[in-house]
Amino acid sequence: MSDVVEKTLIALPSLLSLDSQPGAAKLSSTSKLGNLIRGITELTSKHEEEKLIQQELTAIKEQASSPNTSMRQMKDLMVRAIYCEMLGYEASFCYIHAIKLAQQGTALEKRVGYLAVSLFLNENHELLLLLVNTVLKDLQSTNLIEVCMALTIVSQLFPKDMIPAVLPLVEEKLTHPKEIIRRKAVLALYKFYLIAPNQVQHIHNKFRKALCDKDPGVMTASLHIYLQMIKENPEGYKDLTGSFVSILKQVVGGKLPMDYNYHSVPAPWLQIQLLRILSLLGKSEQSTSGIMYEVLDESLRRAEMNHNITYAILYECVKCIYTIHPKSELLEKAAKCIGNFILSPKINLKYIGLKALTYVVQQDPKLALQHQMTIIECLDHPDLIIKRETLELLFRITNAKNVTVIVEKMLEFLRTSKDDYMTIDLVGKVAEVAEKYAPDNKWLIDTMNTVFSLGGDLMQPDIPNNFLKLISEGFEGGEQDRMLRLLAVDSYVSLLQGEPSKLPQRFLQVISWVLGEYSHMREGLEPATVVTLLAKLLDLKQSSSETKSWVLLAMTKLCEGEAGMSVLQGISEMYSSSMDTVLRQRAQELQNLHLNPMLRAKVLPRDAYMEPLEVDSSLSFLDEYVSEALAAGAAPYKSPHQRHEVLAQAKALSLEPYGLSLPISMSSCSLDDRQSPTLPSLSSGLSGDSADPSHKAITTSLKLDKVKRVWGREGYLAQRESAEEPAKVEVPSPVHSKGQIGEIISQNQTPLPAADQEKQQLASSLFVGLGSQTTLPLMGKSEAKPQRVRRKAKDQVLSTEVPRQTSNSIIIAPNSVDNLLCNIPLDSNMDPEASSKQMTESSKGSATPNGTCDAEGKLTECDVQRLEPSLIRDNGLMAAGSVETEEPVEMKDLLLTSHLPADCIGATHSEITPLCSSHSVALSACHAHKDDCLVLVVLISNSSTSDVQELLVQLASEDVEVSSISEIPVEEVRCCHVEVCQYSLTVKRPSVHLQVSGLVSFNMPDGTRQTTHFSYKLPLSSFIRPLALSTEEYGAMWLAFSHDTKQNLTLVADVQDPLRATLEVLERKLHLHVVAIIGMEGIVACQVLRNQPCLMHCRVHGGTLAVWLRSPIPDLPDCLLYHCQRALQEL
Repeated sequence: MSDVVEKTLIALPSLLSLDSQPGAAKLSSTSKLGNLIRGITELTSKHEEEKLIQQELTAIKEQASSPNTSMRQMKDLMVRAIYCEMLGYEASFCYIHAIKLAQQGTALEKRVGYLAVSLFLNENHELLLLLVNTVLKDLQSTNLIEVCMALTIVSQLFPKDMIPAVLPLVEEKLTHPKEIIRRKAVLALYKFYLIAPNQVQHIHNKFRKALCDKDPGVMTASLHIYLQMIKENPEGYKDLTGSFVSILKQVVGGKLPMDYNYHSVPAPWLQIQLLRILSLLGKSEQSTSGIMYEVLDESLRRAEMNHNITYAILYECVKCIYTIHPKSELLEKAAKCIGNFILSPKINLKYIGLKALTYVVQQDPKLALQHQMTIIECLDHPDLIIKRETLELLFRITNAKNVTVIVEKMLEFLRTSKDDYMTIDLVGKVAEVAEKYAPDNKWLIDTMNTVFSLGGDLMQPDIPNNFLKLISEGFEGGEQDRMLRLLAVDSYVSLLQGEPSKLPQRFLQVISWVLGEYSHMREGLEPATVVTLLAKLLDLKQSSSETKSWVLLAMTKLCEGEAGMSVLQGISEMYSSSMDTVLRQRAQELQNLHLNPMLRAKVLPRDAYMEPLEVDSSLSFLDEYVSEALAAGAAPYKSPHQRHEVLAQAKALSLEPYGLSLPISMSSCSLDDRQSPTLPSLSSGLSGDSADPSHKAITTSLKLDKVKRVWGREGYLAQRESAEEPAKVEVPSPVHSKGQIGEIISQNQTPLPAADQEKQQLASSLFVGLGSQTTLPLMGKSEAKPQRVRRKAKDQVLSTEVPRQTSNSIIIAPNSVDNLLCNIPLDSNMDPEASSKQMTESSKGSATPNGTCDAEGKLTECDVQRLEPSLIRDNGLMAAGSVETEEPVEMKDLLLTSHLPADCIGATHSEITPLCSSHSVALSACHAHKDDCLVLVVLISNSSTSDVQELLVQLASEDVEVSSISEIPVEEVRCCHVEVCQYSLTVKRPSVHLQVSGLVSFNMPDGTRQTTHFSYKLPLSSFIRPLALSTEEYGAMWLAFSHDTKQNLTLVADVQDPLRATLEVLERKLHLHVVAIIGMEGIVACQVLRNQPCLMHCRVHGGTLAVWLRSPIPDLPDCLLYHCQRALQEL
């Protein structure tokens, strides 16, 4: 131990030395930190350590409080305090001294101060406010060390509310001449994107500039941001595919400096990052995937299996190959790679092989058949991790034919498992496959009984809830549902007649509910018998209060006539005086409903499960009560966000980049709530007596009609499941060695031993149904056998999910992607000749570590402005097919424009955009602005010589409410004719960009049915309308709204009145309403269709426009802020 201590002390001289002289390289053996470390290592008990640390902390506190302590001595004290905190002892008295040390002293002392702050504080600590000015000063310093320290602390500690204060300075560092500053700035922006993505959306073009930085470290840092953004919106970055492929080619080719190599592997973590990005961009996209094939083949070839890091690269390569559009040669090599992994005797490689096989089996079920005997052997592997991953693989290949065998294997593992995590995971998987693929009702009940018994109280609550929902809703109705409930009743009665004390609590709750609901269906089973069995559960010592509550509720449902009169009377009297309020309430319900049969039949109807359940998520039944309470003077409801903000303002300093200077004196009133920037009249807002009836719905009175759009969204929206079918690609068997081939031949010629025969039988049972016609429902695919469980969705969506759409961006050929991003045209709207010319010229650039960029990347501001439209389009188009036409685009648009409705021609409308085409039928669309809605016009053109019959157009969206406004639905399109469909669009859930998906189906002349999918993308700015308000109404609404965001925007330059000019730009481009401009402040109001108001307060501060947006809709302020940033950037 002493050798380790000495080596540790020698390794810390640069930071911990008391002398900053070159000669004092080693830590002095008499330093206080060295004495502390040696003293701790010599102790023999924890008690002695605590005593020593307390003495040390007392000494540190006394010396730190002394006014004679120098910065150099304070540095030593902070290092000792850090060591004490690392051992788990609190040194909170040092926090303020650490902040002071970061504010003063030399570079080394500030470094120790920043280090101590990063270890002592968290992003919610109140003392972090004292560090803001220090960080701002250091970000503007000419000392590179101070700038690096400030950027590091920003990316580690700064919360969402502090981002606006430092964001402009961090943006400036993206163009710093030193690469370490640029890299740290990119990482800081990555942290900002993770915690507040809407605050950095306006600088996406600068992310692209960082991607083509000449320094590999800056480029690598930018990949973190792109990976996150592509996960959220892969369609918006398809045009960067060639750039990422070019970077990966150069990395694999070893063109980066040797410093990036790890065990002779060039930049392995960078390769992994790029492979993940490519898998997201090429998913089910043939044109984009074609660019990747060459570099993926090269990555597989160069990644020799000689080190752990190459295994990770091969694993990501395999995942990428099976995610993108399939290519047979690559699939063959990936399958061989998986086979080598699985057949390896090393446990780690075998685990990687199983992991990869589990991932790819959804695309190629036959691959599991090639390794079925190895998988069977892994089921009996002594390593639990291998066994668990094998069960995960079996879960992925489960279907209606092999469900019984796979479930039995899972239950067998559960009976011997002692790990809680594995138990919870497997119980959920068994319950899922049992509900989906149960061969019969009896097997389902028996399996779920075993699941409840083995899972116990560790299982997730949704498992019993889903099972009860299945029993309640049944299948498609009829005798099957009745038999399922009778089997459940018979099974649970027999369990209660046995030893119910051994059953878990959640299982007892399920039994109680089923018997209370359906025991009356069993002929010959008296209610008194069931009541007696349930009463035994109340006497069990291990029965929890929750279980007893379920039992009492079941008894209440069974208290009919004279059934169990004495038992029920005694139970109700016993629990009427219980200390548990829930049990006392249940006992009172039991007593009163038993005495009043008519009331019981009304409250607990026997056939209630047959009626659809209606949920009033808006709580409209409380409207009258709330209105009366508000009229009587009750305070309006404040959301948790609003209450937290009031407390925060009372306790902590404000981080606003400006202060609210109210033009009206506050001596006339006292406001305890959050202040409005305009200081409105309180009586006008709280009374709700607005003179304008159109504004009644947006006063401060509590209105519940909008609650439905916010509450319960995650719980009630139906989950979309992908309906894509994987491409069926035959994958040959992996290459075997000569020894393996000989072994296989000998096995075919000689009889198999009994153990091998048993494995063969098990394999035939496990892997049945994995032929070419079988797909895997667990991975989001459909199966030949219809699903037996009928789930009742609350919202109806399109019956067929819209498949992944293709991008209209220009796809760069594989032989033209050798240059990095700065030399690749990113704008999909560029002229093809200009694009080709730029590609030719870009190949002449000088070589850099990242590719053939020019000397400094030379991406000018004009280039950035040109690149931006391809990043985020105002009306993006993602279509399943491209519209083929022989006439010029301008002529076709002119012809289609003549078919627009008269009211749309007169209104402001977008350009007509092609959606999709199938044979001779083509769909185009545009949107027209109206005061009360946005009209989507779909133009259906038939260029054939025959009529199109039984036309059906369906639209759906999660974010937009779509309703048809066409008087007569279009069902036929005559030859060489154009039909028009109109739809009214309003926003249900605000988002920066909203998408409407749809499909069109029609009958061909030969009678075949054709179906084509399409989607149409709209910016939120198309739904924004001005909201005319007075200053009093504005102030009342400002106090009532609880969701807000703050940011600094760019002012319009070179004008006499920048504030007015900026607001006029926003008013013209986004249809906002400027309520008032007073000096250097302005207030603006708007609404998103329909009735989703948003208010904005602006103030000129430090050459920027500081804005504060508020709305009752959670995401609306961030979305509107994004469009304000875009509108001002386009000037």
